[in-house]
Amino acid sequence: MQVKILEVRDRATFIPVMATLLERECKAQRRLLSAAGYGGAITYVIVTKLDGTISQYAPHAWGGRTMPNAHSYILHHWDELVDGDVIDIEYILGETATKKEPQ
Repeated sequence: MQVKILEVRDRATFIPVMATLLERECKAQRRLLSAAGYGGAITYVIVTKLDGTISQYAPHAWGGRTMPNAHSYILHHWDELVDGDVIDIEYILGETATKKEPQ
């Protein structure tokens, strides 16, 4: 497992999240992840709001625009991200020319 703490930003929105990449590093992890429904060759990233309100494994499972876009970005850019990075939805969607700085 790999874990990164990130900052999701959008219009008037600041959401600290923990993103966890589910890896199948050993036989026990593969067995338990498969038993929980995380089998196959699919890459899963579970994103959890740090206020403890919700966790999701699928980007489309979130409501609204902020978290689905953030989750998708995190999933597809995992290797580029480091702890503390800002996931700026307005920038990702091309609504602003400058990426927000960490708070």
